[in-house]
Amino acid sequence: MRRLPVYLLLDTSGSMTGEPIEAVKNGVQMMLHSLRQNPQAIETAYVSIITFDNEAKQIVPLTDLASFQMVDIKAQSTTSMGAALSLLADRMETEITKTTTEQKGDWKPLTFIMTDGIPTDDWQLGFNKLKQVNKGLIVGCAAGSGADDKILKQITNSVVRLDNADSESISKFFQWVTASISTTSTKVEETGIELSGLDQLPPPPSELVIVS
Repeated sequence: MRRLPVYLLLDTSGSMTGEPIEAVKNGVQMMLHSLRQNPQAIETAYVSIITFDNEAKQIVPLTDLASFQMVDIKAQSTTSMGAALSLLADRMETEITKTTTEQKGDWKPLTFIMTDGIPTDDWQLGFNKLKQVNKGLIVGCAAGSGADDKILKQITNSVVRLDNADSESISKFFQWVTASISTTSTKVEETGIELSGLDQLPPPPSELVIVS
């Protein structure tokens, strides 16, 4: 079975304290619950979570939906997005099965980066490392007025913006992430065609504005 690796890079810096971080935790739980009801997703999707504050940590390695156990996350400190991109590159190298002449490897990964701020480290260093691995489709989400969608636009063409980082908006974002994973897992299995852009994902809800 070819896996669809899904990476969630979540900003856990101090500005996410309170309602935003609680909404992220609820959003992840809701996503898992919903994906487990989808026979295609439960067969194909494997999820990993990387958090970034003053450091980047992979709190959940790439795991099938049935075994996935969420770890508690707290908001603190700065926004080490560069470290998160670097760690993502490392994990993609070690966790994703590559296609060889003998075997079909995993599908290209689907990555969602959610941040409410501006990187406090050298994000370009991490991004340069990420560019060297097979990175699949990356979707950036700038949550709230403090987020810089211009930096996300340099990382990926696929960027959405939430005007507010409140629980309702973050919940809508995770509902859309859930729908995107479901759609992708079905599409790759049925057509063998891998995703390359936002236009192949379900249309985002009105709270999510596509940054052009």
